[in-house]
Amino acid sequence: MKVLVSGGAGYIGSHVVRQLQRSGHEPVVLDNLSKGHRQAVKDAALVEADLLDRDGLARCFAEHRVDAVMHFAARSLVGESMQVPYEYYENNVVGSLNLGKAAMDAGVDKFIFSSTAAVYGEPDEVPIPETAAKAPLNVYGRTKLMIENMLEDFSNIYGLRYKALRYFNAAGADAEGDIGEDHDPETHLVPIIFQYVNGRRDRLRVFGDDYDTPDGTCIRDYVHVTDLADAHLLALEDLARGGKSCAYNLGSEAGYSVLEIIRAASEVVGRPIDYDIAPRRPGDPAKLVASSAKIKAELGWQPRFGIRDILASAWRFHKAHPDGYK
Repeated sequence: MKVLVSGGAGYIGSHVVRQLQRSGHEPVVLDNLSKGHRQAVKDAALVEADLLDRDGLARCFAEHRVDAVMHFAARSLVGESMQVPYEYYENNVVGSLNLGKAAMDAGVDKFIFSSTAAVYGEPDEVPIPETAAKAPLNVYGRTKLMIENMLEDFSNIYGLRYKALRYFNAAGADAEGDIGEDHDPETHLVPIIFQYVNGRRDRLRVFGDDYDTPDGTCIRDYVHVTDLADAHLLALEDLARGGKSCAYNLGSEAGYSVLEIIRAASEVVGRPIDYDIAPRRPGDPAKLVASSAKIKAELGWQPRFGIRDILASAWRFHKAHPDGYK
């Protein structure tokens, strides 16, 4: 299939593009390159355009005649979303509205959306099932939930079939080592650790060691970005078979604390990694772990990579690209 991948030059999007190519699909990357990297998709068709440009979107669909859309483009910094909410609602919600409309106008009825565990907020139960209450704590999470609601309405009323994939903590890098995680600013633990190891940071901070967890630090569910990419292909295949619109969690169902990740990273790089304890950050839940039972049962998805694989692949990218894609 020919697949339009919005935000395809970003971290997760570029890995999905790579897996689409390996599986015989034809990805067309749509990205304004404000956060993405041209080098990450050098072997794919690239349309440099913005989701707020409705005329540009219409031209893109008319020229490329795609069969499906995978939508990753979004602003995604939780803290920033609470400082500039207008920009998040405009970019994420209005941009998604424009993309959905352009897809339907072009006769495209298969849409896969990059959502987030942030739609749940502070969970009442762990592991978290898809049926858990949706109470996002920040603007970023609220924009993603609004888009899920929009897609549900489009599905029920217009017939646009979709899958919303709620990521937990994506990490790691492609096995070839040439693409990986490079954000500016970087807010994710795994690349921050390796930036510190590479001398790009003066210190490594752990935010809080007094949570109700075995070692006092927050626990998160890390899933390899290639496993995420595989899930997108399964979702695409299911929609192509006439599969239903729905949402799925994507996580490993295993929780690791911040200190466990630092210790495991130390083993990967072959030397101790020191850190400082800092005060808690507001709004950080003690434990977020997915239940991925639904996608395993319905689509047969199984994560292939464990936490050491995740860290080793991320280190391979950061060791080869100490300054990222620069």
